[in-house]
Amino acid sequence: MITLGLTTWSEHRALIKNQERPVRLDEYAAYFPTVELDTFFYGIPQPSTIQKWQHQVPSDFQFVVKANRVLTGHLEEHLDIGQLKEKFQQFSKALGPLVAAKQLKTVLCQFPPFFNATSQNINYLKYFRSQLSNLPLSLEFRNQSWYAPTVLNSLIRFCRKNHFTLAAIDEPTQTVASVPFYPVVTTPELLLLRLHGRNQQGWLSTGKEWRKQRTLYRYSSEELTVFKQKIEPLQNSVKEICVIFNNNSGGDAAPNALKFKQLLGIKFKGLGPLPPEQLDLF
Repeated sequence: MITLGLTTWSEHRALIKNQERPVRLDEYAAYFPTVELDTFFYGIPQPSTIQKWQHQVPSDFQFVVKANRVLTGHLEEHLDIGQLKEKFQQFSKALGPLVAAKQLKTVLCQFPPFFNATSQNINYLKYFRSQLSNLPLSLEFRNQSWYAPTVLNSLIRFCRKNHFTLAAIDEPTQTVASVPFYPVVTTPELLLLRLHGRNQQGWLSTGKEWRKQRTLYRYSSEELTVFKQKIEPLQNSVKEICVIFNNNSGGDAAPNALKFKQLLGIKFKGLGPLPPEQLDLF
């Protein structure tokens, strides 16, 4: 099974005929069966917020939740072991409603560029797994040391032993703070692909608008066809292949994902209803 989704839902105005307003979650859920959610990365939301999301989507809809930035070391603050453990517990508890409804696809554990392949960091990954032992976890690294020829096979074995899905990342690769696209099945349930685009100049941007520059990219039909050729042979090795388009700075993620859906020749079951005025879209 191949599923597709985007990062967040509010920005994808192509889904609402480019109206100048945020896209609602129920509108988004009429096109895609999953979404990547970064709200948890910045702070743990209230239970009422999570329940509100759940009420706006069909029962089969699932969320890819980005792990809180404290847990993945994005903040300079250093917590003692007791504080860190409490943060893990808060994060896990907040996911309870999604887990109970089977709406949590995976927790995306995206580590910063300075998180490199060292024994200390491997031990932290073991600790990370022990604190979220019952949750599906996916790893995204942003340091090429994890994909060095002398490390990669060990990383794959580590992920399989500790039940981490190793996310396959498409992004510019000419920097240490990026990784090559390497789709490999490490858990039987899920292979996660995240497509950031290939804007090399934007990826290196350090200005105020660097976040927007990084994902300013539209995949060509030829590039999407190559993705198709790479992932289709893996379908028999895993229950689900989920592809998340994150190339959204120029509004390209939704059109690219819908084009990819067409190339794959797939249909999604259990989507939300389309508004009557949008039935002719795409």
